[in-house]
Amino acid sequence: MSDSVAIFFAQVTNAATTAGSDASTQQPPPQPMWVMFAIYGLLAVMLYFALIRPQTLAKKKQEETIKSAKTGDRVVTTSGIHGVITNVKDTTVIVKVADNVKLEIEKSHIDKITRAEAEAGSGDKVAAGKA
Repeated sequence: MSDSVAIFFAQVTNAATTAGSDASTQQPPPQPMWVMFAIYGLLAVMLYFALIRPQTLAKKKQEETIKSAKTGDRVVTTSGIHGVITNVKDTTVIVKVADNVKLEIEKSHIDKITRAEAEAGSGDKVAAGKA
């Protein structure tokens, strides 16, 4: 009797698995592993060019600007102080902000540099255009 019950349940479970495996319920075959790695690689490249590369380029440009600082250049610091460079040292610059007021500022805190020659040249062009 128990053998017949066991055979019956085996047939029922076998019938249930074969009935559920028709063509409409079959899953598509899994994608190859290289597709997943290609997607992650593409995402990493996109993040590099969208986030990391622009920051490194801006930092490089800022460092070049700071290295080219010389006496007579007008500067704006990161804290908003405007002045003219009177002396350039290794890691600092002396900035004249008013008559008899000079500040020693780290080069890394220089935000913008305006060249004295560029202002004089553009002023001459404007004056010539008005005449």
